[in-house]
Amino acid sequence: VQLQASGGGLVQAGGSLLLSCSASGRTFSSHVMGWFRQAPGKEREFVAAIRWGGARTYYSDSVRGRFTISRDSAKNTVYLQMNSLKPEDTAVYYCAKANGYSTHEREYRDWGQGTLVTVSS
Repeated sequence: VQLQASGGGLVQAGGSLLLSCSASGRTFSSHVMGWFRQAPGKEREFVAAIRWGGARTYYSDSVRGRFTISRDSAKNTVYLQMNSLKPEDTAVYYCAKANGYSTHEREYRDWGQGTLVTVSS
């Protein structure tokens, strides 16, 4: 599966952005799509995940209530709606695929190229 992330950009604190991740290749309902982010000088961290075959979603504590992950199976695309953005949300955001739910990046085998989100104060 090849993944292509897009939608990053520069936004002011309190603003919103919608990230997209399009997947090419075969996906299964058991697959989990995740978003991770890596801020400058920091390790990559889990943000959110969703199963292709169901509505169950998972979020990190730092984004829960502000970010929403969703998927459009017909378009093979996963979205990350980011609201109430904060300067600390500044990072490169990556989408990735795993065979099952996990917050650990080592469980995700396929990765997109990343899209930069910059939140100004």
